[in-house]
Amino acid sequence: MSANDHHKHVGKPAAIMTRVVFTLIALALPLCSALSKRIAPPTVTPLIHEGVRYVAPTDDGRRGYIEAWDIDANKRLWELTVFTNRIDPKLEEDVQWVFIKSLSLRDGMLMVTSERGKTYQVDLKTKTVTQFDAAQSAAPDAAAQGHEIPQAVARAITNGSLSKQYDLSFRMNPFYLRGDFNGDGNTDVAFLVQHRSTRKIGIAIVHGATDKVIILGAGVAIGNGGDDFEWMDSWRVLSKDSAAREGGKTNAPDFRGDALFVEKSEAASALIYWNGKRYVWSQQGD
Repeated sequence: MSANDHHKHVGKPAAIMTRVVFTLIALALPLCSALSKRIAPPTVTPLIHEGVRYVAPTDDGRRGYIEAWDIDANKRLWELTVFTNRIDPKLEEDVQWVFIKSLSLRDGMLMVTSERGKTYQVDLKTKTVTQFDAAQSAAPDAAAQGHEIPQAVARAITNGSLSKQYDLSFRMNPFYLRGDFNGDGNTDVAFLVQHRSTRKIGIAIVHGATDKVIILGAGVAIGNGGDDFEWMDSWRVLSKDSAAREGGKTNAPDFRGDALFVEKSEAASALIYWNGKRYVWSQQGD
């Protein structure tokens, strides 16, 4: 084999390897670009408190901020930056963005949690922001469920007449319960509310099939429970069969669905159930 033939023989594999390397690089570039893009920001459920809706927009990745909107006037009241994100110009910017993950209410303070798990406390009166130390609270109260509000509850408390008169109440844990209360085969949600002007406590029930909201207490009287459920310190769902067994003690009619068992510890209790037309009260003990 001549020297010239030898160089040709050696050069072919080298040329092939070069083409393979460039091909792999070309294929890897789009993948690297895709990996450098962050996922979509989380959807944050608005929080309603005393006639004001608090939202966390996701249109500015360099900061986490909230807006306060007057519900009746649908007017923005103010805007507040809760935290900022330091951007390294040497890196892809969007992968450095950090957004707000959830909003909740605790002791009258707005609690803002970021995607990185940091929690900030916002004083709604002074608009002062402080980073919240989880060690300050040995156990989270019901308000910590703020970011776990069911969609049916979020829709009910944000839209329609309910948003104009009532606020969510976090006075008990849990502050909402699920069940098929009207027996139509769909999941309904019962949650605690407080009338904005009278401050009376009650229960709102959202029927899953229609999103219809029914108020019990909070200014609307029902049975011996009256129109203010401030006395209630415990509640739970009883299945249709369990409710029938409990209700049998007081000769209650057949239950169409699950029932709410409400009580004042060591004092009185009752069942609230759907009779086909409305929710009624069945006293269990006093």
